[in-house]
Amino acid sequence: MTEDFAADVAAIGSIPIMPTVLDTVCRLSGMRFAAVARVTEDRWIACAIRDEIAFGLAPGGELPIESTLCHEVRLATTRVVIDDVVAHPVYCSHHTPATYGFRSYISVPVRRADGSVFGTLCAIDPEPRRLDVPEIVGMFEMFADLIGQHLAALERTVASEATLLDAQRVAALREQFIAVLGHDLRNPLAAIDGGMRLLRKTPLDDQALRLITLVQASVGRMSGLIDNLVDFARCRLGDGLLLEREHVEIETLLRQIASELQVDRPDRIVDIACRLDAPVTCDRRRMAQLVSNLLGNALTHGAANRPVRVSAWAEGGWFELSVANAGEPIPPGMLPGLFQPFVRGPQGPRGEGLGLGLYIAQQIAEAHGGIIEATSTPAETRFTLRMPLPE
Repeated sequence: MTEDFAADVAAIGSIPIMPTVLDTVCRLSGMRFAAVARVTEDRWIACAIRDEIAFGLAPGGELPIESTLCHEVRLATTRVVIDDVVAHPVYCSHHTPATYGFRSYISVPVRRADGSVFGTLCAIDPEPRRLDVPEIVGMFEMFADLIGQHLAALERTVASEATLLDAQRVAALREQFIAVLGHDLRNPLAAIDGGMRLLRKTPLDDQALRLITLVQASVGRMSGLIDNLVDFARCRLGDGLLLEREHVEIETLLRQIASELQVDRPDRIVDIACRLDAPVTCDRRRMAQLVSNLLGNALTHGAANRPVRVSAWAEGGWFELSVANAGEPIPPGMLPGLFQPFVRGPQGPRGEGLGLGLYIAQQIAEAHGGIIEATSTPAETRFTLRMPLPE
């Protein structure tokens, strides 16, 4: 038996009601051998068997296709019913009854979802049986349809699983590519940044200094995009974000990030207010990345003539950080999926970003045991980080 037909035998064997179907058709018809067979142009293969006459066939066993009547059922795609072959005008001299020693026979086609014939539900008995009546024929056809429906459901499940597996493989390759790409982009970016630092040490006019400042600001943004790409791939590939916790002066960190982001936005105002009695225990680099993503998002999408307000405070064992900006509110329909990867809000004047900033920020928050929530009204759009403080 080939691999393909082994799968067909296994498919029929996996149908939970199969033993009950064969038992029922035998009991109600009086037949003592029943089978579901896979029938092709040149093969007859037993998939499920109920045998009370010691016929000697088991699932996976074969009969020569030319020795069966199921071949004719497959070709005609209709049933064959014989109460007593001796009295039957067509099959009384047929070689099949003589070969297998039966006098009564019934076979109905089992069809796939597309209408093609998978095989048959058939039964034989050495004695004559009253089969050609609506009750018996209807029962066999009903069970044949039921088997076909189970096969169709199984095929849909297998197809869905194959599609899902393919999608998972493609996603894994894509994320591995992103990780490698992000890693390989760091070297030329570091070279550009190093070159700009060396140029700053040479005598330059004001225009050249401004150009260097713009290039370094672009390098900073590119570095942030690469960090987001690599972190996205790391999260999706299952490695997660690793934390190195330490005591961090949050206000100092906030002012440093704001200064860096204002290099190429000198006209933007960032108001920072903190109410912290002690350093916050967290991962300094990751917290800086979170703040940079939230603040950069606010500067990009917020009203250019209004300040961005950053607040941080700690009380009751919790740390909270909020970033708020004025401007057009986020459409309500976008809020539920705002932290999903590659989701981008209404574009600011630059139209920059990959749509990963908020996703990475949320992953950093979750790695710290916290969460980021977003609210947006005509008055302001606010992102708030809330996370527990280690005792």
